[in-house]
Amino acid sequence: MNDWKGKILGACILLVVLRIAIGWQFLYEGLWKIQTQSTAKPWTSAGYLRNARGPLRKVFRGMTGDADQQNWLNAEWVTTRWETWQSHFVSHHGLNKQQVRRLDVLLNGPKDFRAALKALPQGVKFRGTLAKRLKFQAETGRLIIDGRFHLTPRERDAALALAPIEENPPPERREGNDAARKYQAALKIAFARASRLSFKERLRASLLGDPDRSGLTIRKRGSDVPMEIRLGEIELYRKQLARYEQDLAAAETGFQHDHVGQLAVPGFGNTIEIRTSLIGPIRGLEQELVDAAEKLLTDEQRLRGPIKMPATRIDQIDALTMWSLTVLGALLILGLCSRVAAVGGAGLLLMFYLAMPPWPGVPPAPGPEHSLWVNKNLIEIIALLALAFLPTGRWFGIDALVGHLPLKLKTRTTADSTTTEDDSSPEETRAADQEPAETEESDAVQTDGDVVDVDHSNETDDKPKPE
Repeated sequence: MNDWKGKILGACILLVVLRIAIGWQFLYEGLWKIQTQSTAKPWTSAGYLRNARGPLRKVFRGMTGDADQQNWLNAEWVTTRWETWQSHFVSHHGLNKQQVRRLDVLLNGPKDFRAALKALPQGVKFRGTLAKRLKFQAETGRLIIDGRFHLTPRERDAALALAPIEENPPPERREGNDAARKYQAALKIAFARASRLSFKERLRASLLGDPDRSGLTIRKRGSDVPMEIRLGEIELYRKQLARYEQDLAAAETGFQHDHVGQLAVPGFGNTIEIRTSLIGPIRGLEQELVDAAEKLLTDEQRLRGPIKMPATRIDQIDALTMWSLTVLGALLILGLCSRVAAVGGAGLLLMFYLAMPPWPGVPPAPGPEHSLWVNKNLIEIIALLALAFLPTGRWFGIDALVGHLPLKLKTRTTADSTTTEDDSSPEETRAADQEPAETEESDAVQTDGDVVDVDHSNETDDKPKPE
């Protein structure tokens, strides 16, 4: 008997150690992921979910909200993201009016670009396209370029040609030559200022104005029928994604899966290379915006800490994953709500397992592990489910302390009810004691009526008879 007690005790100790070990793995993994968020390479589950395999591939890829990161190639989506960040940045740091204006200029650009000029040279008049982009205010003495259109180098040269400068003019034209010189100097200053694009303009120029990225359609003048269509890198990327998904769905063998992963667009590389070349500059532009905005802050405002861009779906999933691992790990180690924590941990690992299941016909996950049906995640799931059926938290953990609370409450309730009965009057107590007896007697009569009749007859016979 003592031998069995020792074996049971040893098994219980190992189960508690198993719970603490799994909890430590969860806790450390969660804390490490949280710590990386403040480094140059923060952890994210984006790659794991985007590369999900098996029958639930679309489900896990859909969790990211934008598995192929095509939103970054949408100028409207990026612009909305920046505008939301701008409002949060202003309120978080408490910017003054001047800082707000400078931040707005960084993001949207100024309304116009100006240079001082007392008067236009005689005979200079802006016509056609120049009249929409360039004007002179005699009241303020300013030469103004419209901030919406800027000025192209060709338009600048056309404006400069309106007032040519002579190297050695005759005396009668020196005054006009000096006016032309001042005009050209002012125009060059305004043009240099107009050459500075805002971040929104740089974004649109990168996604919409670059023929290599956005493509080019050549039409005959006066006709809507395209003569030639040149696909840009963005359209090539989308076609490559559609081709990849189609070929991946048709692949059945390992060779076919490997071949799908090696497909590429001639001259542009594979899908990952194209995505990196397209999205990398946009992300870099966003980081440049954040750095430029932080330079506007004072030392006191910087103490409030940085503010991140609006959270995307993948940011929310990352935060949920990191904190779930941390909290569940702490609960398992402390033995608090250990059964609930074990079930929660098993559910979390099940998501990891189903994202890249080691099933036949499913491409193996990258890494040194080679599994079929069962991998380390599934083994850990089984262990956690086994712990969910055992009160290991009451054997060694905070659950042992919490488990006594309901008993104390129950004992206190029983004691209160006993005190209430003791405080009742003697008449009530006597009446209560008589009620069960009457009930038992009535039950006996109903149940054993015949016997009672016999007893009654005997009692009658035993009475003394009168003589």
